Amino acid sequence: LLKDMLKTLEKEQQEDEEIYDKMACWCQTNDKEKTKAISDAEARVEDLTTTVEELTASSSRLNTEIKNLEKEVAKNQDALDKATAIREKQLAEFNAEEKDLLQSVSALTSAIVVLSKHHGGALVQLDRRNVLTIAATVQHALQRHASLLQGVLTPSEFRAVSAFAQAPQDYFDAAPTFKQSYAPQSSEIFGILRQMKETFESNLSASQKEELDNQRAYEDLKAAKEDEITAGQQQLDTKTRELALTDEKNAQAKVDIEDTKSSLAADEEFLMMLKDKCSMTDKEWEERQKTRQEEMEAVSKALAVLSSDDAHDLFTRTFNPAFLQEESSENSDRRAQASKLLAGIAQKFGNPRLATLAYQVKLDAFTRVK
Repeated sequence: LLKDMLKTLEKEQQEDEEIYDKMACWCQTNDKEKTKAISDAEARVEDLTTTVEELTASSSRLNTEIKNLEKEVAKNQDALDKATAIREKQLAEFNAEEKDLLQSVSALTSAIVVLSKHHGGALVQLDRRNVLTIAATVQHALQRHASLLQGVLTPSEFRAVSAFAQAPQDYFDAAPTFKQSYAPQSSEIFGILRQMKETFESNLSASQKEELDNQRAYEDLKAAKEDEITAGQQQLDTKTRELALTDEKNAQAKVDIEDTKSSLAADEEFLMMLKDKCSMTDKEWEERQKTRQEEMEAVSKALAVLSSDDAHDLFTRTFNPAFLQEESSENSDRRAQASKLLAGIAQKFGNPRLATLAYQVKLDAFTRVK
């Protein structure tokens, strides 16, 4: 029975070692995998944190650039609007001035044509209605374009033409009046009107040239501002899209950080549990190994005592029918020695199974040992 028990112990040891090897392999594999997963997660959190910082900085920069671009586009648009308003005012003033000058030139041209037909003598031959029309034309031109005529007509010429415009009838009475005797001759009036017409034509030409220059300058400014506005708007659109993408990436990176941290915490908790469990498994296995070695050692020693030649003979005699009623002192000593050996080891290591075995050896003489 001791031999059977030794075989059982050896079998248990082999089975336990196989289970422990599998468990140790599982512990080692999971420990390695989780340790790597934790390391990777920590590195990823660090990388993602750097990414978030960079994206946050980029977002701030893009917001600043977008605001500056918006201001620049608005500034250029405002400049274009002001230039357009100024241009519209210039054009309206030019149109009014051009219309007035054209009317004045046309009226003076008609007056000169009429006067030229009678140039060379007194104006008495002119139709009174024509004279009044010419006088009204001259009067309007003097009032409307007095500033243009300053420096063009001499004071005496200005007085002469003014007198003609105010009292043209004094020049056409049948009997000359006192005023007519001092009135300018027709040639002088004719020359003044031509000078006025040439002045208006010259001013009209200069105004038209200035208008063309103003129009070209405005078109150049408008084209430049529109190009700047278009370029600024394109940059603004690009920056806005880039900002949206940056903010989206930043938000996703923050979510990834939280997810990775959650996974990291779970892995760290699992690894801690794994180490505790595997450490406990190692400790329990070592204790089982120690106990089993003690049991095997005790059983082996007991077998050594009982397996000697004397013990074998004693054992044979013990189970011989002829000697069933007798028990030699030598047989009793051997059993006592084996029982004592098992009991001593059981007490030393606190092994109840060995203690039970020692008791069985002592009482049952190996017939009911379990």
